[in-house]
Amino acid sequence: MRRGPNESKRVLVTGGAGFLGSHLCDRLIAQGHDVICADNLFTGDKRNVAHLLAHPNFEFLRHDVTLPLFVEVDEIWNLACPASPVHYQHDPVATTKTSVHGAINMLGLAKRVGARIFQASTSEVYGDPQVHPQREDYWGHVNPIGLRSCYDEGKRCAETLFFDYHRQHRVEIKVARIFNTYGPRMHPNDGRVVSNFIVQALRGDPITIYGEGRQTRSFCYVDDLIDGFLALMASPADFTGPVNLGNPGEFTIRELADQVIALTGSRSRIEFRPLPSDDPTQRQPDIALARERLGWQPKVALAQGLERTIAYFDALLAGRATR
Repeated sequence: MRRGPNESKRVLVTGGAGFLGSHLCDRLIAQGHDVICADNLFTGDKRNVAHLLAHPNFEFLRHDVTLPLFVEVDEIWNLACPASPVHYQHDPVATTKTSVHGAINMLGLAKRVGARIFQASTSEVYGDPQVHPQREDYWGHVNPIGLRSCYDEGKRCAETLFFDYHRQHRVEIKVARIFNTYGPRMHPNDGRVVSNFIVQALRGDPITIYGEGRQTRSFCYVDDLIDGFLALMASPADFTGPVNLGNPGEFTIRELADQVIALTGSRSRIEFRPLPSDDPTQRQPDIALARERLGWQPKVALAQGLERTIAYFDALLAGRATR
């Protein structure tokens, strides 16, 4: 039986030592919940949750979600999966297994213990979209056999499993489609555009832009995204999602590079390289549903979020910050 909204819950966060997972653990601990952070540390880092290890309400468990997990919890947040092309293409079979087997195992656990379960899905389910901006009722335009397919199709299959468990077994589900998110604790070598540009600018290396830099992205600061997570998980049971969570402000990759150079005061030059296969040309969320049903919208402007993220990476590169 689910506990009331103001009661302390026993919570499982898979991928809890990752970028988003560690920020979520912080917020859940601050709310007074007992948190089990499960992570196999493939892309996560224990240093992201080092400050929580001594907390009486926090427990770290090294575990791979492709294997069953037996714990007694009230809520499950399934965030486990490599999320950057560099990492998810390193072992594409393992990436697909994490999305698909991980979903099956966590949904099975939710069914057994009667827990509400959250799925961290992705804007990548829209592929290289032919509809702009992307609404939740758009089915996507995805290459099923490309280099990105292990992630794109893995997440699409996970959504299928979530809705089938909901229809067939009455499992309470919440599905969020996450658009590009950035902030402190991003991996400096994850290959994502914000961390790439900031690290290159701080080191004075060339800023590498793939293609002509005309492709667009929408960048959501991590604190805003976690606000959206919490609002979705607390929403009425009949609202399952999927719901887009992201910042609808749209910028070209060239505009992002120029902002990073300006904010860091870097002398880095811009270097253009060939565009990777299946790289989306446009990505912008329609967040009308999140505004209507969750009362949520992002608050942190790109320049403000970049300043905070630059400060983090500056300290990290200088050895003054932990991962």
